[in-house]
Amino acid sequence: MARPPTTYWEYIRVEDLLKLQSGLAETEEGLSNDEVLFITIHQIDELWFKLLLRELISIRDLFAQSPVPEQSLSEGVRGMRRMVGLFHQVAQHFALMETMTTRDYLAFRDKLSPASGFQSAQLREIEILMGLESKLRVPLGGESTYMDALKNHDGSDSPASRRVSRRLEDRPTLAEAVDAWLWRTPIQGSTPQDEGDAEVVRGFLDAYLAQHAAETQRSRRFAEHEGLDDEDRARLDRRYEDERRRAREFLLAEDVEDAEERARRSRIRAALVFIESYRELPLLAWPREVVDAIVAMEQASLIFRQRHARMVERVIGRRPGTGGSSGVDYLDKTALTYRVFEDVWAVRRLQLRRDALPPLEQARFYGLVADEG
Repeated sequence: MARPPTTYWEYIRVEDLLKLQSGLAETEEGLSNDEVLFITIHQIDELWFKLLLRELISIRDLFAQSPVPEQSLSEGVRGMRRMVGLFHQVAQHFALMETMTTRDYLAFRDKLSPASGFQSAQLREIEILMGLESKLRVPLGGESTYMDALKNHDGSDSPASRRVSRRLEDRPTLAEAVDAWLWRTPIQGSTPQDEGDAEVVRGFLDAYLAQHAAETQRSRRFAEHEGLDDEDRARLDRRYEDERRRAREFLLAEDVEDAEERARRSRIRAALVFIESYRELPLLAWPREVVDAIVAMEQASLIFRQRHARMVERVIGRRPGTGGSSGVDYLDKTALTYRVFEDVWAVRRLQLRRDALPPLEQARFYGLVADEG
């Protein structure tokens, strides 16, 4: 039996959508345009978050494979680029929110209390699935944990708390999956399963650090000029010495206490440097696109948070939030501390000019037919 012809309004469920903007009222007839705008924008945000989660789950599932199919890396990059666009769409809504004056918003703000955008379960899911560590979370107000803010006022579980609890059990996170993928990266033709891999990786890091030291000395010479006094020169010497020290500590993962995890983290960081340094190699071209897409994705999420804070400050100033948070101060803290892919960002500080890179070994392994370095 053939189905009847589809209409636009049936497929999109337009009439159902248009009935959802009344907030706490039966209908929206008695609401101001500002309140309907506020409700509608936040509903649209939740739809964008739904799409963000779908993309994030697909990307995580891709990188959770072992091995990750090389031909699928472009799909991961495409998904991350779509996430960038989705974060930008959410951030752009704040310009519409800013068409409300403070007095316009105060006319209906009391209806929200003690609700808060903090209770957006989907945004919490996005943070969790990306890999945000619980220890980095900024407390909202008086709750003992961020999960308490997602429960009903009597302390019972809510749809939001149940949704987030399920997501906490959904492992690995994207950060964990990407770490595992990076850890398997061939470095100078060696993989973790190869005999002597640790020695090959350490040899690459030693050579890279030697070149990095030479480059910092070069930069120090360029920073020299006649206007410097002895104190300025000593300050510059300390600054570039600190660069060398920080590079060594980072690449050798000296900030990690456990020896086994230190070796693993050091190899992950070595992989990031290797991918960025030899990105022209056919086997590393798409991995480098992945690394760049990760930065763009997290950058977009941070811009969304920063834009949110500025919108709130413009509309209500630095008064407490409806849920009892510190308002703008809370939002600013999340924009500063909610970082997941810190190692991916950190390697930018360590990258070298192409001419200063250590010689590449096993070039044929990476898809080149030229003589090996």
